Parts: sequence; C-alpha cells; structure tokens
Amino acid sequence: MNIDQYIINDVKPLDKHSQMSKAQAIFSQLTYSHLPIVQEGVYLGCLSENDAHCFESNQTLEEVKYSFTAFHVKEDTHWLDILEAFAQHQCNIMPVLNQDNDYLGYLELKDIMEFFNDTPFMYESGAVVVVQKGSTDYSFSEIAQIVESNDSKVFGCFVSSYKDHMSEITLKLSPQNLNRVLQTFRRYSYEIVSAAEEDSFLDTLKERSDYLNKYLNI
Repeated sequence: MNIDQYIINDVKPLDKHSQMSKAQAIFSQLTYSHLPIVQEGVYLGCLSENDAHCFESNQTLEEVKYSFTAFHVKEDTHWLDILEAFAQHQCNIMPVLNQDNDYLGYLELKDIMEFFNDTPFMYESGAVVVVQKGSTDYSFSEIAQIVESNDSKVFGCFVSSYKDHMSEITLKLSPQNLNRVLQTFRRYSYEIVSAAEEDSFLDTLKERSDYLNKYLNI
C-alpha cells in the first residue's frame, strides 16, 4: 500500500506559539481526537482533544508542551503497522513524517479502514473460523497446511487474542470443505472457538446427545 494518496492537509498543524483557544475552536468544529503541533515546520507531537479542554484558552501551546504525545508513522510504513499505531494511541488522526522527519500531513482512520475493507479478508465470500491452541504449540505453516490439505484456501489469518499462554487465531477461509477443515483442526488438538453453522461435527454430537437423553428417559 502506498499511503501517499491518503495523506491530507485539510487542517494545518498548529504552531507551538498558538493560543489554546485556537486548538479548542478547531476541536469544536471537527471530530478529530488530536491535532499535530509543529515548531517552524518540525513536528513536536499531538495535542489531544481531552487535554485541550482542560487548559485555559489564553494559554499558549508551548506552555502545555508536556501534554503532547509524539506518535507518528513514516511515509513508507506498512498499512497494518499504521492500523496498529491508530489502535495503540486511540486516535483517528495519524501524523506522517518523511525519512528526514519532516512533517508531510496526516492520515485519517476512516481512510485506512476503507483500504482494509478492500482486502480479500473482508470482501471474499468465505467462512470465519476462530481456533485456539497453546502459544508455543501452533504455527502458521501448520494452520495453512491443515486448510490447504483439505482443498480450501486461506484469505487471511491473524492472532486475535493472547491470554494465559493460549493464542486465539482468526481465519477467513474459502467455504469449500469446511467440515473437513474443522475436523482436521481438532485432530491436531486445536480448539474450535467459533465457526460457521456448517460445522456438522457439533451437529452430530448434539444429535447423539439428544438421542441418548431420550433413551435414558424411556
């Protein structure tokens, strides 16, 4: 992904000598979580909306520079790392710097999310499966082998949760042979956390359980 086309400058960065009232006015008109602050074109950090409303309107930004958060991405940062940066800093605006650390503009979260929505992981018709296994016991190569050995395809795969030495992996798979895929995961000691309704293994277990209950109640 080339992020150059997504870099915008609709809102100019504020100079550190600007008054807080200017930042407060911008925040009241827009839905941005942060505003970039510069000094003679050099990026200093971002002022958050929450902090801006805690200061007096006649203060200068330089007086509250201790509240700035200096997060950013580079112009060649991968889009997945950009998404991670948005999540880590809980923001909807991300300053972009070049290799010389010059301020180029900013990215909006909605634009990066639209790019994510255009990936096969989101738009391909398929099944979402969530499996779980010990964090030292699984590998992505094994997961791919399980899926592809059953003539299915992996559209996307990522670790969606990590807790108590257990990793939860979310997969987007082509829909063919899903039951075979799930049963193979079980044979390899993966726990199926969530899967499509087509999982006949669980349906069969439920049917047998219902039959046993009926038999015991005779």
